[in-house]
Amino acid sequence: MDFSPDFVSVRLHVSLTARQQQLLDELLFLDDPQERLAAIVERARHRPKLPADLRTPAHRVPGCTSSVWLVSELRDRRCHFRTAADSPVVLGLVTLLAEFHNDLTPAELLATTTDPLEALHLSRNLSPTRRHGLTAVRTALRAFAAQQLSSPNPQP
Repeated sequence: MDFSPDFVSVRLHVSLTARQQQLLDELLFLDDPQERLAAIVERARHRPKLPADLRTPAHRVPGCTSSVWLVSELRDRRCHFRTAADSPVVLGLVTLLAEFHNDLTPAELLATTTDPLEALHLSRNLSPTRRHGLTAVRTALRAFAAQQLSSPNPQP
């Protein structure tokens, strides 16, 4: 079976939104996973910073060795996420996860099975501790979506 970036891109297209696919395609254009990681870190540097008043224990993601904050909101029935982290690499990876899942309905988010870190061939280069922390972030994203679906009064 062919696992070249071209094959992966076409294969993933079946279950992803056009925005998600475009994000992956832009990063898969870079052949080297380390270059992809550098591009992800650079993208995160140019995103708006999470205000200090939102870096609270209530927004901190448990299970992360680094300090990671995730602010989850439902606007117009779509999930939106903002992130912060102490480490530039962790910030880049967490921002990628948030960006990948932004603007999906809760049901769409829960139906998404693609892990962008796997699709970009980045997971194998991450330490077990970092992978565990990023799994905690994905779990938090999914928990927020599940909470919105089960809530009789989801966030406005």
